[in-house]
Amino acid sequence: MSHGGQSTLRVWARDLRLGTRFAFGGGREGWTRTLLTGVGVGLGVALLLITSAIPSAMAARDARGDARRTFTSPTAEQPGRDTLLIANVDQSYRSYGVDGRLVQPEGPDAPLPPGLKKFPGPGELIVSPALDRLMKTGEGRLLRDRLDGKIVTTIGDAGLVGPGDLYFYAGSDRLAELQKTAPQYVKRITAFENALEKQPLDPVLTLLVVLTFVALLMPVAVFIGAAVRFGGDRRDRRLAALRLVGADGHMVRRIAAGEAAAGSLIGLALGTGFFLAARQLAPAMDLYQRSVFASDLNPAPWLAALIALAVPAAAVAVTLFALRGVVIEPLGVVRTTTPRKRRIWWRLLLPLAGLGLLAPMIGKGNDGGQFNQWQVSGGVVLLLVGITVLLPWVLERVVGRIGGAGPVSWQLAARRLQLTSGSSARLVNGIAVAVAGAIALQMLFAGTQASYTRDTGQDPTRASLSVTIRTPGGGEALAGSLAGTEGVGQAVALSSTQAARTPGMSYEEKSISVTTGTCAALRELAELPSCKDGDAFVLTGAPDPGGMTGDTAKAGEKLFAGNVYQQSQDEDTKPVAWTVPADARTVPARKGPLGNMETGLLVTPAAAPKGMGGFQSASVYLKLDPKVPDAMELARTAVFKADPLASPMTLQATEVNDRYASIRTGLFVGSAVVLMLIGASLLVSQLEQLRERKKLLSALVAFGTKRSTLSLSVLWQTALPIGLGLALATVVGLALGTVLMQMAGVSIRIDWSSVLSMIGIGGGVAVVVTLLSLPALLRLMRPDGLRTE
Repeated sequence: MSHGGQSTLRVWARDLRLGTRFAFGGGREGWTRTLLTGVGVGLGVALLLITSAIPSAMAARDARGDARRTFTSPTAEQPGRDTLLIANVDQSYRSYGVDGRLVQPEGPDAPLPPGLKKFPGPGELIVSPALDRLMKTGEGRLLRDRLDGKIVTTIGDAGLVGPGDLYFYAGSDRLAELQKTAPQYVKRITAFENALEKQPLDPVLTLLVVLTFVALLMPVAVFIGAAVRFGGDRRDRRLAALRLVGADGHMVRRIAAGEAAAGSLIGLALGTGFFLAARQLAPAMDLYQRSVFASDLNPAPWLAALIALAVPAAAVAVTLFALRGVVIEPLGVVRTTTPRKRRIWWRLLLPLAGLGLLAPMIGKGNDGGQFNQWQVSGGVVLLLVGITVLLPWVLERVVGRIGGAGPVSWQLAARRLQLTSGSSARLVNGIAVAVAGAIALQMLFAGTQASYTRDTGQDPTRASLSVTIRTPGGGEALAGSLAGTEGVGQAVALSSTQAARTPGMSYEEKSISVTTGTCAALRELAELPSCKDGDAFVLTGAPDPGGMTGDTAKAGEKLFAGNVYQQSQDEDTKPVAWTVPADARTVPARKGPLGNMETGLLVTPAAAPKGMGGFQSASVYLKLDPKVPDAMELARTAVFKADPLASPMTLQATEVNDRYASIRTGLFVGSAVVLMLIGASLLVSQLEQLRERKKLLSALVAFGTKRSTLSLSVLWQTALPIGLGLALATVVGLALGTVLMQMAGVSIRIDWSSVLSMIGIGGGVAVVVTLLSLPALLRLMRPDGLRTE
């Protein structure tokens, strides 16, 4: 096939090459236009590369986290050359989670934790660099009081999930002793291995993950589409000039495609540079204790290749699509005349098609069915893309009805918008899409929050901390030592054991729970009319807890307490015979600080069975003094000092599912990054539009127009499209959120505070960008803007 004696391929190559020369030639104007396009596209490419690298970064974090876990590590019964005693001593400090392990090697070949070159000795600490920095600040002073061992070195990257990881290893010489009494909490391992597999996400959480990615990436795609159309007016005039010298319509479109491809290639190069720069800065970013090493951010090769191919292809497609309504004629461009009115019918097809894809999946969250991820993504994308095609029509209709009334700045803005409503709509399309996606996601998060938020039943007003003792006994002693701690108002200890009517029983039979404590402690679990040491009580009114406990006994009944399930066959661990005091009274049970109602028997220390060895557990409830600053941290430190294996738990009325909380955190982190991109891209787009009007602005000032009038005019030109864009985004976001909530099977409820906050953030970004563009606007009003080279 030939084209005027030349092959089609050669003609295409010639025209594309000519377009490339236009992109890089044309003096400062051409370079500036190409550079702006490259920066706009580059910001989008950088975010796409970062997003594509997130799975590998998360996988690397998980792999290092698994490498240091010991849930399924091989264990040994006896000490040996290759055994290590290790105990979990995770801590909480203010809003931080500080994980740690006590370690005691028992031989020269004991397995070394990842990231360590040697074991810490007794009283020594090896900490992560982030924890080291935190403890050296004023904010970490109280944590340093708690972890007061000598820091001998820091943990290497191989032992950290991220650069912001707060982790420590503390050396100990007491673990061998503790291992005998609490073998389930002090493990003797021979290697660091973890074969525990993660449970898959449920359908609703999967839906949230898919939507989060779609909602965060859609604005990026919209911005890339807008960036490749920077300088569109000048390009159309240049292409019209080419028609004067004999080029046909097909040729100018090929030239435009070459110019767009060249700009997108610059964007790819700049985007790669932005990504590499962001990659180096990544370790310094720590949001919600989520951080990654630079080496973790590696996009999958096929995703990087897809981006490298898709971005130039999209740039060419968008350019050719934009040229469909511009008749490039030798005597000018129809653009300069009154534009043809936009039609609405085909613009409604996209959102309707999106709703059509989502409708079949309504209610699937009720029966545990899986959502088709591609169908969900397609439906959401079509709905959000619908904003970008509906907004120009809405803007055109609104500004077309604006008359000539009002101040001069308003009239200037209205006339400008009437001529270039499409350009103004492109300016805010990204914000509108981002806000619509955020509103829908916020609605879905608000609707599903109840499903992933558990009412714990705990009563923080009765106790702030519940400390579980992992070693036998010691509850009273710990409560005594904590009672004198600054910030602790009350400390009560309760011990529990199991009793039965026979010395041995099977796991199918129910045992009797025997709870021991002082009168003050027992009043936390029952309504006691009177109490003194030596009293015993039979609880009533508590529901059957199910499982192995829940039976009860009568006053004077003979029981056996302690090792009733014969978990140990040693002679000194036999169940001890005990008789319920004959004067035991029946009392109604009361909900404890943890929200549970005990069953069985309550006894004071004088009446309690003796000699049960390690077959009893203990808890201490702490009530803090609200007048003491940092009472919580002081109490946690006191608990750690008294018993490192004790596990303090902050009582809270509700608890959020960890995975749900992680996805929500991911949304916040992603939204922050996307908003930064939106702001940067919007600023670039705004500066490009101002540059296009440089001569006009200078001319108006030269004829006496006030600079304040022109500044207000620019503000109106930004505010009106953004206002309309946010209104349209609210409507689409509410519609999308309603459909998604029906898909998830939750009742529809609009969280107006979240909706208004999203609108406010979108509007705030626009205001900030407008303020940042004012210096450039004032500079463009100078008389030298009239100079023509």
